[in-house]
Amino acid sequence: MATATAPTSKLHQSLTLYQSTIGKKYVVAITGAVLFAFTIGHMLGNLQIYLPNAEEALMAYAKLLHASDELLWAVRISLLICFVLHVATIAQLYNINRAARPQAYVKKTPTISSFASRTMYFSGPILFFFVLYHLSHLTTGATHPNFVEMNPYHNLVAGFRQPLASLFYIIAMSMLGLHLTHGVWSMFQTVGLGHPRYRAILRSFATTAAAVISLGNISIPVCVLLGIIGKDLV
Repeated sequence: MATATAPTSKLHQSLTLYQSTIGKKYVVAITGAVLFAFTIGHMLGNLQIYLPNAEEALMAYAKLLHASDELLWAVRISLLICFVLHVATIAQLYNINRAARPQAYVKKTPTISSFASRTMYFSGPILFFFVLYHLSHLTTGATHPNFVEMNPYHNLVAGFRQPLASLFYIIAMSMLGLHLTHGVWSMFQTVGLGHPRYRAILRSFATTAAAVISLGNISIPVCVLLGIIGKDLV
């Protein structure tokens, strides 16, 4: 009987922890860490477009990702769950904070919070809708003007030659940079790494990593629009 009730008890404990504010912060930190690692890998994969043999490199990268469709979809579903859980939990924390201060400040003058931290609550939902569009644009091709299956080089160039698509991507990546600047720093604090001795280093890491990821991704549509990338593609 003890073994039968153990899983139920652990599930109950997990749900109880999640209902607490600290539990929600841990969920945001853990899911955020997973998504942060993904954004780094995704950016590095896309930056292969700058290689001399960009088309062949991206083709090989796409074939590697599709080597096992079962594994690929397992990763995609896991990332989607992390993303939805991340955004939903941030929304819950936002509502908890609002409930704690039902009356708005007469004059709000932020002195400690950064601009990045103050944009966290709306940058998450914006990024959520961007991900949906991004998947339909460069993964399924549903909103792509000339999608070619398993040809990421063509799809990136042809997709970003559309100014509105590139503009939306640039805005979303700017929001991602702001989100990561505060999110990565908050992740360190949540897991107990916010010691004053390491604070400056961790803040610098969060800011630098966010800037590299954001600017690295933004550089691709900018270079496509300027004709630096894709000159060989008619």
